Amino acid sequence: MQDENFSLVITDLKMPGMSGMEVLKAIKVLQPEVPVIIITGFSTVDTAVEAMKNGAFDYIAKPFTPEQIVEKVRKALAQRAVLLENIFLKKELGEHHGFDLFVGESKEMQKVYRRIIQVAPTDSTVLITGESGTGKELVARAIHNNSHRRDNPFVAVDCTSLAETLLESELFGHIKGSFTRAIQTKTGLFKVADGGTLFLDEISNISLTTQAKLLRVLQEREITPIGGTQPVPIDIRLVAATNKNLRTLVSQGSFREDLFFRLNIIPIDLPPLRERKGDLPQLIGHFLTTFSEEMGKEIRGLAPDALALLEEYNFPGNVRELENIIERAVVLAEGDLIQKEDLELRVAGNETGGGLGGYVPQNVDELKETKRQIRERAVEPIEKAFVLQALKRNNWNITRAAEETGMLRPNFQALLKKLRISARNQMGN
Repeated sequence: MQDENFSLVITDLKMPGMSGMEVLKAIKVLQPEVPVIIITGFSTVDTAVEAMKNGAFDYIAKPFTPEQIVEKVRKALAQRAVLLENIFLKKELGEHHGFDLFVGESKEMQKVYRRIIQVAPTDSTVLITGESGTGKELVARAIHNNSHRRDNPFVAVDCTSLAETLLESELFGHIKGSFTRAIQTKTGLFKVADGGTLFLDEISNISLTTQAKLLRVLQEREITPIGGTQPVPIDIRLVAATNKNLRTLVSQGSFREDLFFRLNIIPIDLPPLRERKGDLPQLIGHFLTTFSEEMGKEIRGLAPDALALLEEYNFPGNVRELENIIERAVVLAEGDLIQKEDLELRVAGNETGGGLGGYVPQNVDELKETKRQIRERAVEPIEKAFVLQALKRNNWNITRAAEETGMLRPNFQALLKKLRISARNQMGN
């Protein structure tokens, strides 16, 4: 393999001189894109897991039929073809701007990358859909950075953070004296973004009144500030995003159908993390490197049971949730390996998604309710272990333990009372 290229390697596990696991590790250095199938008569779950974690494509135990091995070979070669295509696409993406912020080479993300490259040079309106935490603003910025507007402003607006009257003022601007708090004339963000891109995040949250005004802007390409009488021409590209199904909102009467069709000219749907689990190791490695450098720690990886826990987790908060989990784990890690308890995936059933039966919350309210239901079903020993670990790390200081866990001190004390834990008695022990 140092001298020639190969498409596939099939190796036994138990061999004299060098084990199949050692062969596998060497191959991943010499020709990392080559799929490896491990064959063994010593079939154990632990060995299978270790082989897969070290990069094996698959694992087959003796005795096996010719048909079984042919099928695995066929799948391995198909995967290699996809991987080589991804390597080519990544090289192609390197010639564009903003793709260095994306992490992941799964088939699902390749579709997203290709769509961005296709639509970026145009001025067409883009609608990005996907659950919270999937990276919708990253896509919007990549579209802008690869367009002819890249040297002009990229203006992002979170439609959930502003009240309706304030949102209209922010978007369209207002004339001095047009309402009580209008003590001076304000330029709207549509005008601020003139020549560039305006990104409206969570557009499903704007009122029907604002929707009507937005529709007119898209049709006429001009805005009228609040209190103004003269329309002002604008030249912007609009990119909108939502974590809700706009078609459903249209059928419910809470979103205008004509606006939906205006926005949905170029749809880009971002896959949730649970549908691109192949990107998980790369994402973990990226966040691990980032936060280790930021905090001056030398974390070299995750313990096997910690990695297995993340691989089984459903990630209702997607990539943003994974980022938060790894950041917290880097802070809490006491050695050079992140342990399972450092991840603090604390609630019963949540580690494998079993507590939700595979259900993924679709909005903030549902997520809160789901968390409440899971919490009610959580077993007391897990809560107890969580609280005790936090207290131990903070020398039994309740205030510091509460701060570390992100809880208010009264709430932390209430949890202690519920679990019948006395910090004073424990410290004395």
